[in-house]
Amino acid sequence: MESIFGLVGNDFAIVAADTSAVHSILVHKSNEDKIMVLDSHKLIAASGEPGDRVQFTEYIQKNVSLYQFRNGIPLTTSAAANFTRGELATALRKNPYHVNILMAGYDEEKGAELYYIDYIASLHKVDKGAFGYGSYFALSLMDRLYHKGMSVDEAIALIDKIIIEIRSRLVVAPPNFVIKIVDKDGARDYAWRESIKDAGVAAA
Repeated sequence: MESIFGLVGNDFAIVAADTSAVHSILVHKSNEDKIMVLDSHKLIAASGEPGDRVQFTEYIQKNVSLYQFRNGIPLTTSAAANFTRGELATALRKNPYHVNILMAGYDEEKGAELYYIDYIASLHKVDKGAFGYGSYFALSLMDRLYHKGMSVDEAIALIDKIIIEIRSRLVVAPPNFVIKIVDKDGARDYAWRESIKDAGVAAA
């Protein structure tokens, strides 16, 4: 019952994801961060099979870092998205990754961007996007309430409405969400929306 969604505002992009790690009918943890910081000005949010999600996002992160190390300049958001799409397309014909991605980034020349990349290696630049069961609610709310040039406060208000809708309407709704933002000041955590905290192990 994963949910990841994001949008582009006025010189920033914001991405949110649920934090539940589940298998079959079991919830293993409720603080799994599914949004990885690729570099100083890029975020990658992923949903899909847990092993594929972790392995593939780490693979992309290390290759983006390797490119910067070798060439002395970072990849643009567009270049990173196209590299990611290429790796998914190559794997699709060998050993496919079942992972869907929203990549957000900020470049001085182009500003904030958001890219939608699905498990069959489709790539689209979008203003708003979502994956998972929560996307049914996220996309409908964003279609109605999103507009270009949103402020951070407006974007967070929309994200919170989506989280509330997912929690109240989805039959097996994830309780916790993480929100991250990227702008000219870099990629960073913005907030957590928690209704359940993982209980610590009781002392024996």
